[in-house]
Amino acid sequence: MKVDIVIIGGGPSGLSFASAMLNSNIKILLIERSSLDSIASPQVDGREIALTHLSLKILKKFGVWDLINQAEVSPLKEAKVFDGDSPSLLNFTTENTSIEALGYLVPNYQIRKALYTKVKQEKKINIITNMVVEDVIQLDDCSQVILSNGDKVETKLVIAADSRFSDIRRKVGIPTLIKDFSKLMIVTQMSHELSHNNVALERFDYGRTLALLPMVGNVSSIVLTVKTNQSQAILKMNETDFNQMITQSFKDELGKMMQIGERYSYPLIATHAQTFISKRFALIGDASVGMHPVTAHGFNLGLRGQAILAKLVNEALDNGQDIGSKSLLKLYEKKHINLTRLMFFSTNSIVALFTNDAPVIKQIRRFVLKFAEHFPPIKYLIFHHLTQDKKYKSFYF
Repeated sequence: MKVDIVIIGGGPSGLSFASAMLNSNIKILLIERSSLDSIASPQVDGREIALTHLSLKILKKFGVWDLINQAEVSPLKEAKVFDGDSPSLLNFTTENTSIEALGYLVPNYQIRKALYTKVKQEKKINIITNMVVEDVIQLDDCSQVILSNGDKVETKLVIAADSRFSDIRRKVGIPTLIKDFSKLMIVTQMSHELSHNNVALERFDYGRTLALLPMVGNVSSIVLTVKTNQSQAILKMNETDFNQMITQSFKDELGKMMQIGERYSYPLIATHAQTFISKRFALIGDASVGMHPVTAHGFNLGLRGQAILAKLVNEALDNGQDIGSKSLLKLYEKKHINLTRLMFFSTNSIVALFTNDAPVIKQIRRFVLKFAEHFPPIKYLIFHHLTQDKKYKSFYF
């Protein structure tokens, strides 16, 4: 079999890249190890994606945004960050601005479902499920993708989007930095008596982190980050005790809180590939950089990266150039890797600062919050990054 591009991984990044290529006259093969039903009808997994304005524009350009159930989209109008019981607070709000929201909260499964719905309509994109890529043989003018059933696929470009624990990244020989935080993120949906007013909360309590993401109605996604050895006790806690613990953790500000969804848990492990490219090979999404969720950059960085690569590939096609050339891939990496490194290491530093309970560190982070809150340039940079990243606007549109 011969195709122009092979995408390994049918998650959000792989499907996003496929969506970005819908108007090109090339053959694409997307290979996913799980079942067709798992990507066609993804299940609720407890995760909410905080989309930036740039990500929203990219999804609209793909024609994916209108396929998302808008009844489940919640605008984020304000975000507050607290340090334990101290009065230290960092606050971002849309008040006195011309924008509707800082960003938009969308269930992860809704995004995945919409992306698949968009891609499946295109006959030039073939999706193979229940299939594993055993190896990639990289040649000068093409690559050969070896499948677990013994078939070989010849292609001009291989794109890996098979998670932060990418098997094919390792097989191609790309070294990756792995940061294990030895913590678990527990997420669930809870209803509450009082309105959240579309305000997100993040409280760095001592020994754990607690976040609230406002969903539609008097419902929020609750994200509790704890040490791994403390997680099982919370996951096994009966609902009455769990409800009481979360209600008290938010100091009854939202009234009585009640769990209405399952509790899900995810290990906190961040990854960053040393390079995003190899011969006729590129990494996108979590396969390139898997972020700690504290700053909500993971999906947005992945969407940005695949959009950069897709634009370069489409430009090469328009000009009759090689879509898997070294120069094209080098340009993709140059446009994306420096920002991801900055975000990766700065996020890890934030996590280290706000989860260290040493007395001197507590004083430092309280100072940092107060300084950031009362120093307009810092708040402007963060606010501007969330709402309108003009630095990259011209590259996409």
